[in-house]
Amino acid sequence: MSGSDSDHGAKERSPLVHYRIGVALLFSGIFHLISLLLVFLAFYDFFTGLGAPELDMVTHVIKSINNLVIALAMYELGIGVGKEYTADERGENIFVSLRRTISRFVGTVCIALVLEALIMIIKYSQLELAGNLFYPVAILGACALLLCSLGVFLSLTHKLCGPSESD
Repeated sequence: MSGSDSDHGAKERSPLVHYRIGVALLFSGIFHLISLLLVFLAFYDFFTGLGAPELDMVTHVIKSINNLVIALAMYELGIGVGKEYTADERGENIFVSLRRTISRFVGTVCIALVLEALIMIIKYSQLELAGNLFYPVAILGACALLLCSLGVFLSLTHKLCGPSESD
């Protein structure tokens, strides 16, 4: 009788589980499509910039790098959403999965922020707008704070993951 009760409970949750997986795959697919669109846009900007004057070419190259970095962040988000919400919850410790997903996403965001700040520094130096350099410095400071926060998060959740995860 106990076995039939557990089967009955699994049947009741089945539509909800299928709905969760379906929505997660939908969002994952949307993020992947946006990522592909941004990659094509980056190549378009790059090749358009090849025939432009020198200053315009640099602007097009910077736009293409920006688009590629954002595309990478969208790709990572799509991978994280797809993996996180479609994984079998019984097979893996939720804290291990959460730590891995958050670490990958925050790492990608930090890379995107640092690249954006470096691109802004290059752009402002070319346009002789030294007064605007506090924007990229603020971005770098925010990135440093984000990385420190990730370190605190990983440190605080280390004991919850158990001995199976190696850092």
